[in-house]
Amino acid sequence: MRRFLGAVQFLTIVPVPGSIAPSQAALFFPLVGAMLGLAGGGIRSAAAQVFPPSIAALLALLFLIAVTGALHEDGLADVFDAFRAGRTPERILAILKDSRIGSYGALAIVMASLLRWQTIEVLGNRAIPAMSAAVGASRGAMVVLAYVSKPAGEGMGKAFCVGVTRSSTVTAALQGAALPFLCGPAGGVAALAGNALAVVMARAYFHRRLGGVTGDCLGAVCQISEVLMLLIFVCPLFF
Repeated sequence: MRRFLGAVQFLTIVPVPGSIAPSQAALFFPLVGAMLGLAGGGIRSAAAQVFPPSIAALLALLFLIAVTGALHEDGLADVFDAFRAGRTPERILAILKDSRIGSYGALAIVMASLLRWQTIEVLGNRAIPAMSAAVGASRGAMVVLAYVSKPAGEGMGKAFCVGVTRSSTVTAALQGAALPFLCGPAGGVAALAGNALAVVMARAYFHRRLGGVTGDCLGAVCQISEVLMLLIFVCPLFF
């Protein structure tokens, strides 16, 4: 229970008692993410009884952003601002530490939010399982990436990469692999493959450009993974 509450504490703004290192709570990241997606899907379904689908989807997205404190959106923006062609690892790290958001970061947040909003609208009555799967599995991808990557720089990201254990990673990975199958076998296989490819490509890119990953890198991959899976879940090829 202490580890579960630690995952809730790290991934959301919900006040919970106690304190634990995020790496110790990592095994529950996909479960907490799935619960957030379940709540978001429930909001979308309930709101659709009163509002048009586009408004219902927007309310569900606003809930996810609010309840997570835009934690991973911030990482996405920082990564898009920092990783420009020709920049040295030292310069990238300096920009990642800068709290200001530049044009590339702002554009990344806008595009990711638009894609999430539109896919949630299109999901219709499949919003609950699809959002549970996408939000949960994306948190699992973050744990796996941390375990298989070298830490770059200092701070929470390094502590998480160093502290996450093999058993926690395996547990999180199994949850993250199972959740996409809430949307059926074809969508599940496609989402699982897409998620795995995203982790592999992200690790290769961050190691080549920076020599490892930071907390912002993990947050960015979490957002990219969520968007990717939502896109797969509305793709006619799999449904």
